[in-house]
Amino acid sequence: MLKHLLVFFLFILLAFRGLASDDSLIVVKNISISGNKITKNYIIFRELVFKIGDSLSLDVLDQKIKKSNENLMNISLFNFVTINPTIIDNKANINITVTERWYIWPIPQFDLADRNFNTWWKTQDFRRVNYGVDLTIYNFRGRNETVNFLLSLGYDEKYGISYKIPYINKKQTLGLIFSGNYMRNHEVAVNTINNTIVFFKDNNNYPKQSISFGGGVTYRRNIHNSHILQLSYENYTFSDTLIKLNPNYSTQQQNTSKYFSFYYQYKNDYRDYKPYPLQGHYFDIEINKSGIGMLNDEKTNFFSIKSTYRKFWKISPRIYDAIGFTANTTPDYPYYVQNGLGFGHDFVRGYEYYVISGQGFGLLKTNLKYALLPQRVSKINFIKTDKFNTIPYTFYVNLFADAAYVYKKNDDINNSLVNNLLIGMGIGIDFVTYYDKVLRVEYSVNKKGDSGLFIHFMTSI
Repeated sequence: MLKHLLVFFLFILLAFRGLASDDSLIVVKNISISGNKITKNYIIFRELVFKIGDSLSLDVLDQKIKKSNENLMNISLFNFVTINPTIIDNKANINITVTERWYIWPIPQFDLADRNFNTWWKTQDFRRVNYGVDLTIYNFRGRNETVNFLLSLGYDEKYGISYKIPYINKKQTLGLIFSGNYMRNHEVAVNTINNTIVFFKDNNNYPKQSISFGGGVTYRRNIHNSHILQLSYENYTFSDTLIKLNPNYSTQQQNTSKYFSFYYQYKNDYRDYKPYPLQGHYFDIEINKSGIGMLNDEKTNFFSIKSTYRKFWKISPRIYDAIGFTANTTPDYPYYVQNGLGFGHDFVRGYEYYVISGQGFGLLKTNLKYALLPQRVSKINFIKTDKFNTIPYTFYVNLFADAAYVYKKNDDINNSLVNNLLIGMGIGIDFVTYYDKVLRVEYSVNKKGDSGLFIHFMTSI
């Protein structure tokens, strides 16, 4: 008898618990959007992780609102996003308010011909400058499309056009990308000696000229996973002098190189804020095949794989940790397409002045940061437009340590940093503000004993 009573009371308890759970669920009744004078509603809806008709607990709804806010900030169309739910009788009306950015940027072109600012600063040679106009239209037609026109003169003359369409189908999963570029150089990087790029300059001729164009398809099945598949045509012309100065400059010491290339990239991206992440993780893999047999005289045949993993933690309300690892493997590329360590994100801090190329490398970067000044928002009243007058900003102080190893089949007496462990560490301060802008000022020292103050304009990991 006692056993039956116990079963009965347990049944009643579970039944009432189930009813209580149903009563506590909140139904998303309506989603409204305001502030988007240019951006189409469906572009915003694409980034939401909740929809009309969802039945969610209050905790889950709060989590989905936070995640949707991050997603909307990560498409770089808005300076601010606010998502406010109004809940009455377990029914939620959710209002999304966005502050759109300025989307048309005719930027005067004033770039350095060197790899980075720190390298240029050693010579401060204003002849090594490119000038022109770089016109970018973001959020073209309000559909998150990007159009770019580039006219660059000076050391490296370049003319380019590109067009990116994120979605071409109703499900908003497929997109297209197109690009074309023409470039000719009076000055060309011809070799690397003592881990420093050596340049050749011809004031009367263009030792190197190139033309490229291509197109591709993008596939974004969900918020965090995306694919890019591209096919491009490349055509290079080199002067005899370049080949004489470096017999390994081009494939088989040819004055021309024409080929089609295939490129694929997969991304798995869970970063909270892509331009300057504090939490989440990121993984990608890139596969590049240059020379795919589509031309009869195609002598180029390169294959490379590169992969990156980054992880970001919040240790306490103001302390954050990050780690990143990149691995790259390449064959014996001719010099004109070599990169290695020293470009983009791929460098050991403290070795900014050096380029280290080989058949592969592994790079480890670590960072511990403290929010010296958590995000503040200031308003400049004399600026009337809300696209610029409300400025968010944050300061972080950093401790960092990096390590890398570049593998080369044969030791290179002219470049002693290959086949050696590279280590750099230091301290820095980061400034983060709107329009995805990051300024880093760092003092670092490397294994060689070199030290210095370095400036960067992107996140470290």
